[in-house]
Amino acid sequence: MDLSQKLEGVLFYKATPMKKSALAKVFEVTSEDIQNASAVLKDRLSHGGVRLLETDNDLQLVTAPELDGLLEGVRKEELKRDIGKAGAETLAIVLYKGPISRAEIDRIRGVNSSFILRNLLIRGLVERGAEKNVSLFSVTPTLLAHLGLTNKMELPNYAVVLDSLEKFEADQKVEDEQTL
Repeated sequence: MDLSQKLEGVLFYKATPMKKSALAKVFEVTSEDIQNASAVLKDRLSHGGVRLLETDNDLQLVTAPELDGLLEGVRKEELKRDIGKAGAETLAIVLYKGPISRAEIDRIRGVNSSFILRNLLIRGLVERGAEKNVSLFSVTPTLLAHLGLTNKMELPNYAVVLDSLEKFEADQKVEDEQTL
C-alpha cells in the first residue's frame, strides 16, 4: 500500500483535520513525502464523492461540494430521528466526563463512536474543542439550557455517576493490563 493510500485511511479514520507535520511523524516520512502523497490523493479523489481539503498546515477528507444539496436532505432526515440508545449513552458520557476525547469515549463504550459523535455534533448537543492536537468533546450551553441546568455539576447524581465511571475505567485498565 502506498503512502497516499495510507494517508487516506488515517484521514478517514480520524475524520478531523490533521497537521501535515503530525502525519509526517505518524508515517515516519518527510514533509515533502506528505506533500507528494497528498497531491496523489487529491488527484485520485478529484472526481469522487470525497475530496482532500488542504490548508497550509492541515489535511482533511471532506465531501464533494456537488453533494451539498443531497447531504442537506440526509442531514434533515437524520435530525428527525431519535438519537437512539447509542446516542444517549455517548451523550451521557460526554455530559458526565467531558471534555473527553473520542478515544476515551470509544474505550468506555467498547465501540467506535465516530458516527454517533457526528450525529450529536450536527444536532448541536456536543461541541468539539482541542487541546494539544486532540479533539475533545463537551456538551453545548444550548443542551445544558434545554436540560434546565446552569452547569453539568447540577446533573442528577453527578458525583455518584462520575465515581462509577472512574471505577469502571480503572477496572477496564486492570483488565487491559492482564490481557497483555
